[in-house]
Amino acid sequence: MIKRQEIFSPPQIPLSCYPFGVGNHTEGVAIILNIGNYRILLDCGLAEIDSLCVNNLPPADWVFCSHAHQDHARGLLSLHQRFPDLPIYTSDVTAKLLPLNWLDQINYSSFSFAQVLPWRSINLTERVPFKLQSDLTVELFPSGHLPGAASFLFQYYHHDRVYKIFYTGDFCLSNLQLVEGLSLDSLRGLNPDVLIIEGSYGTARHPHRRQQEKQLMERIKSALIANVNVILPVPTFGLGQELLKLLRSHHQFTGANLDIWVDGDLPRACDLYLELMDYFPANVQNFAKHQPLFWDDKIKPRMRRVDKEISRDELIITPSIVLTDNLSHLESYCGKSKEKWLVLIPEQSKINHSPIFKQFTAKIDPQTIIIEDYLLAEHSDGKNTTQLIHNLRPQHIVFVHGSPNYLADLTSLEELQNRYQLHSPSVGMMVELPIGAKFMQPKVIPQTNYEGELNETGAYITITLPEQINKDPRWQNFADTGLVEARWQGEELILRGLSQRELLQQNSLLRRQLNPESCGNCVYYQDQSCNNHNSPLDGFKVPTDGYCPLFEVKF
Repeated sequence: MIKRQEIFSPPQIPLSCYPFGVGNHTEGVAIILNIGNYRILLDCGLAEIDSLCVNNLPPADWVFCSHAHQDHARGLLSLHQRFPDLPIYTSDVTAKLLPLNWLDQINYSSFSFAQVLPWRSINLTERVPFKLQSDLTVELFPSGHLPGAASFLFQYYHHDRVYKIFYTGDFCLSNLQLVEGLSLDSLRGLNPDVLIIEGSYGTARHPHRRQQEKQLMERIKSALIANVNVILPVPTFGLGQELLKLLRSHHQFTGANLDIWVDGDLPRACDLYLELMDYFPANVQNFAKHQPLFWDDKIKPRMRRVDKEISRDELIITPSIVLTDNLSHLESYCGKSKEKWLVLIPEQSKINHSPIFKQFTAKIDPQTIIIEDYLLAEHSDGKNTTQLIHNLRPQHIVFVHGSPNYLADLTSLEELQNRYQLHSPSVGMMVELPIGAKFMQPKVIPQTNYEGELNETGAYITITLPEQINKDPRWQNFADTGLVEARWQGEELILRGLSQRELLQQNSLLRRQLNPESCGNCVYYQDQSCNNHNSPLDGFKVPTDGYCPLFEVKF
């Protein structure tokens, strides 16, 4: 049996990548891939493209856009305007969604500069890769994550040797509401030499996608039952349309006498989605045959646009759901309203870093406005990421798109270190990718495991850890309140720091759970008396464990 260390390739070609952006919270993705004498730009999510344009020359021979999200595409229009002859390739659906990144510009719908490439055919007799040059081809694979999202397989032919580079863009193996997941079956046998892959969630493991949807729907349902309105700030396209489809079709809300309001630029994106119906999964197309996917005033729950001329604080009459892509609407709906609100923020969302959101949270009353996080993952978790890697079996893996800590977690995995050459470059760091050279153990990652002591002292258990652990930048968030939550995961005990926001949520929940239908938890209970004019107890002093049929829960 030939060992990996003994495998050598024919004469080497120049193969490397250079990131101008790796997709963390402050930047988008933009990576130059050098293959032989060719330069390929993978995505262009930079807000400013000056760093790409040295000596006013095009940064690459071709540009490939994996999908239309802002952090992968927002620099494409500027790039096209500066270099009109630079070819920009993508899928057909992505080409249609791209203009949504420039809604604030006049004639945004005319920004149709992208050239469309077909998907890789599943029919072997019809499978003809697109030729960029006589010795360089490309093929597109559906990635999940977002309608039109694509992975790219580049093949370079040199001296009877084929060099393969696979770039995932953002991917998700799970089926979402409006797009099917990346199919592992379609990738079997590719065996690329280099895999450039996102690591948005690091090594974190998530519940099944349907379980995530169930938990979110149950939380929204419980808020509405308690006469609390729900508002979900979301991006202009992607997660917002996923949520609207979920709310329209989930059994928790089927036939519910409920208004779902869609505000900001979301309605314009929904209109464009309706034009893409033929590209959606068959079950979505069948659903749309029986009732509208979006706008509907007849079938419950009703889904309506928000008239921009209307006063938002007067719009909500009964418990409703609002989706908006404009964070200033949080103040418009919640700040002046007499109603109670639940604000739901996606986990790991950039919303938390927005100055508008920080200003909003600084002045809210936690008794009337509750802010909670929810998980509805659009990317693959650590388990599915490693599953994809082991199916492809590349020699080099380049991790991008994720916080440095999460990417470091992935490159620290022993199951990957022992099999592949791992890279997690920062911006401006050239990564050489020699193919077939002797396998070298990756540079040792700083120790991430910490040994401690456990002591049982009567009613308490104390876990002591060395002080070096607080040098990790993640420690500040973990130790924010000094309180932790522990849970079992198999045979391992997982510790998680509790944030101030979670403590406020838990205290509110605890108050509701203790004697939930007692006077002490009623909204009309004040100064040990009942203040509900419709109650027979009105004006009387009542015990905290009392009860009457007009009970209304405090939120």
